[in-house]
Amino acid sequence: MDLFYRTRGDGPPLVMLHGLFGSADNLGGLARAMENDFRMVMVDHRNHGRSPHAPTNSYGEMAEDIFDVMDREGIDKAHVFGHSMGGKVAMQMALLAPERIDRMVVGDISPVAYSRHHDAILKGMAKVAKAAPQDRAGAETILAPYVREADVLSFLLTNWRRASDGIWRWRLNFDAIRDDYDSIVAGVDGDPVDTPVLFLRGGESDYVTAEHRDTILRLFPKATVRTVEGTGHWLHAEKPELAARVITRFLQDEL
Repeated sequence: MDLFYRTRGDGPPLVMLHGLFGSADNLGGLARAMENDFRMVMVDHRNHGRSPHAPTNSYGEMAEDIFDVMDREGIDKAHVFGHSMGGKVAMQMALLAPERIDRMVVGDISPVAYSRHHDAILKGMAKVAKAAPQDRAGAETILAPYVREADVLSFLLTNWRRASDGIWRWRLNFDAIRDDYDSIVAGVDGDPVDTPVLFLRGGESDYVTAEHRDTILRLFPKATVRTVEGTGHWLHAEKPELAARVITRFLQDEL
């Protein structure tokens, strides 16, 4: 899987992994705040952004995708930051090959299986794909009844684009995400590893809870949890400078 990625900044290597429906562009605020401290590898996952499409989205496959990127860049070992789905990819990387991970920050996600909570969004996105409006305003009209939060609606619509053939369509691989969605909400598993991990949760989010503690510590006995108060699931976008400071201190072993 020949993923699309960019590099920016100077310093120790740091792989940056975005969440579901996103792309590396969504981590731009963090990247700008940390580019003087790290050489960041900003990756678009399979079926997202400008990366190739594939029929499946298992975390084992996505972890191997990122190892391939590291190999292309000549990186034997790196720090990793992953948000949401990207956080699960990061965790699976550590469980598969802990020798390739230095320190890791997981943004507002746990290694557990979650319930299906994007079904309404997927239904709305399917309606957009079927109607194929030839502008973003038309897509918004169709999708809006299925998305409660205005910022999430705007985020999703960044994926409705005019392709190289002039036809508007979803840039991400909607069919693969919908058809293999159970792989995305699945948990990750493996033998415990001693990778230093910071679980960075949003204070107003319910993605990382006390009920997840035992699973987190079983897989990552050196894990710590910090809360970014006043943020939800999108903590890196809501308070990028604060999140960047916490991430940087942890990766530099100062936290």
